[in-house]
Amino acid sequence: MKQLAALLLLATLSLTFAQDIRVDGSSTVYPISLALAEDFQIINPGARVTVAFSGTGAGFEKFCRGETDVSGASRPIKQSEIDLCAGNGIEFVELPVAADGLSVVVNPGNDWADCLSVAELNSIWRPDSKVSTWSDVRPDWPDDEIVLYGPGTDSGTFDYFTEAVNGDSGAIRTDFFPSEDDNVLVQGVSGDVNAMAFFGFAYYVENRNRLELVAVDGGSGCVEPSAESISGNTYTPLSRPMFLYFNAERLQSSQALRRFAEFTVSDDAEPLIADTGYLSYPEEVYDAAAERIDNVVTGSAFASFEPGDSVLEAVRQAGN
Repeated sequence: MKQLAALLLLATLSLTFAQDIRVDGSSTVYPISLALAEDFQIINPGARVTVAFSGTGAGFEKFCRGETDVSGASRPIKQSEIDLCAGNGIEFVELPVAADGLSVVVNPGNDWADCLSVAELNSIWRPDSKVSTWSDVRPDWPDDEIVLYGPGTDSGTFDYFTEAVNGDSGAIRTDFFPSEDDNVLVQGVSGDVNAMAFFGFAYYVENRNRLELVAVDGGSGCVEPSAESISGNTYTPLSRPMFLYFNAERLQSSQALRRFAEFTVSDDAEPLIADTGYLSYPEEVYDAAAERIDNVVTGSAFASFEPGDSVLEAVRQAGN
């Protein structure tokens, strides 16, 4: 009888815990979300986590319509997206999960473009660019047409790069090949000696045998993205935080979602982040994020985003 009662209790708990968690958003954050989801479901077999990527912007549109529970973002949420969420009654909690360095890459056969200044990147990518060949960048480089690949306009990577390099989010020349799938960008560059692209560091690490990194001179000399330069904030201006945004109301009502949020900022998540090629933050950043989750769950605070909030400020301080 006791054994039957225990089985019934276990079944009841499993049914209570069973919950579909829907994650969408940034293709850059996707490897982290997927790794977290896979390990979380092993530990919590009653939970079902589906992970997709439609880009940071498109992901926020779904999230702010209440279609997803979690949204991955390779940039902070914009005011227009905050307003969209607010208009639909969606409050959220913002959790920093990892650090990334946007990587400028070329084909391994390119033996000339080993370093570019931010000014040179701007001359190539800005909306009114007159650059069409490598020799337009530097006269001693080949007089061959540059073939450009980049993330689509829904990508947070696109937003971050254009703001850092061109001074305005979304400002870019139109004659490049866009894709929300970073694997498409990798294929484009690996197949053309005159190609160039930019995307997250993890995708370079995953495809390092097919690509060549371009160092970036942000004013203090040529620096390649690496674990040391990204975490040490010397790879400027292309180092950035990455986030997961959780629906605050559902964090209160769903045990599965609450556990998943806690898992993303736990010690167990750090080796999973390392395996994707991204970098973890110092412990105090995740401690601040865990406190935010607890505040939302206990109802002591919702997470309406304000500049300089405790979690984002912890990220900024970690990079200084």
